[in-house]
Amino acid sequence: MSPEIKPEFSHEIPLSEIGSKAVHFQLSANEAERAALAKRFDLLSLDQLDANVALVHDDSSILVSGDFVARLSQSCVASDLPVLSDIAESMAIRFVAQSNQPTETEVELEIQDCDTVFHDGRVIDLGEAVAQSLALAIDPFPRSAEADAVLKKAGVLGEHQGGPFAALAALRKGAD
Repeated sequence: MSPEIKPEFSHEIPLSEIGSKAVHFQLSANEAERAALAKRFDLLSLDQLDANVALVHDDSSILVSGDFVARLSQSCVASDLPVLSDIAESMAIRFVAQSNQPTETEVELEIQDCDTVFHDGRVIDLGEAVAQSLALAIDPFPRSAEADAVLKKAGVLGEHQGGPFAALAALRKGAD
């Protein structure tokens, strides 16, 4: 998210409030924040988003650990019917100061860097970190219980009905 636009679920924590002992936060998105996040993530609704996290300063980074729960509704990719989801996930994020490297420089990330978020040296946005963790936990292809029936009615073949092995099975069936 660009620095000019304030995130929908912003909870900025000044770095000066984070020490070597864990600081705990409980966050709950209000109705307006949930509606804005639902729009951002193309959800039908986001009825709950709560997080319990602990922050601790570690060398040159801020470590965030905890968990979040969410209740949401998405459109089924096949039937367009609502698909309800309850999500409960842990999160572990390392905030590091933004480097002064030119943005055109290619940076290769190691596996331990995948949960790294950059901060401006003054504050971290804990709410946006929770929102991004939620985005990663949302099912990208939600399917309702009726999805298979809708697809079958539309003439879409299932995985076991299409492809080269299905064609071979049909040939074998015809030979019997």
